[in-house]
Order: sequence, then structure tokens, then C-alpha cells
Amino acid sequence: MNGKIILNLAISLDGYIADENGGFDWIVGDGNTTLNTKNKWDYSEFLGDIDIVVMGKNCYDQGFHNDYKDKEVYIATSKKIDNYENYHFISGNIVEIINNLKNQGKNIFLFGGGRLVDNFVKANIIDEYIIGIIPTILGKGRKLFLENNPKIDLSLQYYSVEDGIIVMKYSKRNK
Repeated sequence: MNGKIILNLAISLDGYIADENGGFDWIVGDGNTTLNTKNKWDYSEFLGDIDIVVMGKNCYDQGFHNDYKDKEVYIATSKKIDNYENYHFISGNIVEIINNLKNQGKNIFLFGGGRLVDNFVKANIIDEYIIGIIPTILGKGRKLFLENNPKIDLSLQYYSVEDGIIVMKYSKRNK
């Protein structure tokens, strides 16, 4: 049984995952509930099905790994760092390593950042894209999707709206 590689990130309307300083305090709704859907995205439920969290070294340095003490966490880095507790530092081919874990039946959450995610997009091995669109135009910052990606056809599986934030879940289309 295969697992899944799942990208789950919030982006600004113009495609940024962080402001130019790496900040994310802009990731809030607009407070307008008139268009809210009955169904709500449940992040806790999502995490309940996740075995492994993957992040880049910048996310690790910002302390995001502390949110996943009950998961195996893989951190992509160019430096040689010793593993400890549930934290695994990968300086090799992160895409190959994570894809092998997926093939062992593990569900994997690609947490970020953009450079890390770019490797998985270019390899076209992300099974699901869960994107929360925040009602903000940042104008500049750190992009989610970098240049020269392959064409990837997706199918909308789920959507919800809450306080102006639209969460969409896409999976790869069957060929």
C-alpha cells in the first residue's frame, strides 16, 4: 500500500507563502462569515493521518518542528547535522528519500518552504495539493511555486470557505 505526499500551505492571493522577511502574521481571514461553507477544513484531522512532516532548514530554524513532536520530522539541509529524537536531517536527495518512505505506506506532509517544495513539484510526485488562499495581496515575498515547473493536471476534491479563506484540496488527475 502506498502512502501520499501532501503539500498543505497557505498562500497570499498573489502566490506568496511568507513575506519578504519570512513572516506569516498576514495569514488571517477577513472576518466576513457571509460566504462561509458548512464544511470546515480540519487541520487536526489532517494531521491525524500524517506519519511524517518534511520541512526545510529555515522552517526548522524558526522552530516549526516543535509543533510536530509526535511525528517523524525530516529536515532538508545542506549541512551535516546529527539526528536526535524524532528529527532527521537530510543532506542528500530528499525527494528520493521521501518518495521511498511514501512507497512504504507513509503519509507525508510537505510543510515548506518554497525551495524544498520546488524539488517535489519538479519531480511531479506530490499526490495532493491543499492550498489555503488568504485574502491578502503581499506584493512581494517568498513564492510557493518557482519557475520552470512541469505541467501537472489536478482535480478539485474538496473546498471550504471560512472568514474569507478558501481551502482547496486537489489531487493528480488520473490519466
